[in-house]
Amino acid sequence: MLSYRSVILIILALVAGGIFYALQHKKTHQGSFEFNRLEVGKPAPDFTLPRLDGKPVKLSDFRGKVVLVNVWATWCQPCVAEMPSMEKLYQQLKGENFEILAVSIDSPGAAAVAPFMRRNNLSFPALIDSQGHIKTAYNLTGVPESFIINRQGVLAQKIIGPLDWAAPEVLKYFRQLM
Repeated sequence: MLSYRSVILIILALVAGGIFYALQHKKTHQGSFEFNRLEVGKPAPDFTLPRLDGKPVKLSDFRGKVVLVNVWATWCQPCVAEMPSMEKLYQQLKGENFEILAVSIDSPGAAAVAPFMRRNNLSFPALIDSQGHIKTAYNLTGVPESFIINRQGVLAQKIIGPLDWAAPEVLKYFRQLM
């Protein structure tokens, strides 16, 4: 027959094992994002982030337009290098069913991004994500990373690394999506 002490030790071992199992298999949740499900052909996770002036911008408000979501930082040289070509693309397509949302992950926020945008004569919208929420929601591996979202709000392309956004084939691709 088991002693009282043995029964207590077995119960404690089972409880500890259950806690260990639960910690190893816990799910991550933040807000209304669905994590680890970002795939081409699936709806892009919605987000709301502030513009440089502090006003909130919601991705789903652009439904009906093709949206280029570019995640970048002012300290990222490849990000900085692709910005002029993004501006050219923006100038060619603005006013059509197209928008660029340049999401900065700079920790100083607008204090770093606003002067950068002015200094480089960039007119497309810059959003601030100092807390890094988009990193998790969009499964980022680094910066720059870009996401092309079609008019229905579905992820059409994911691009890792810089791109020449002014290249003729890129413009043709966006026109076809629009």
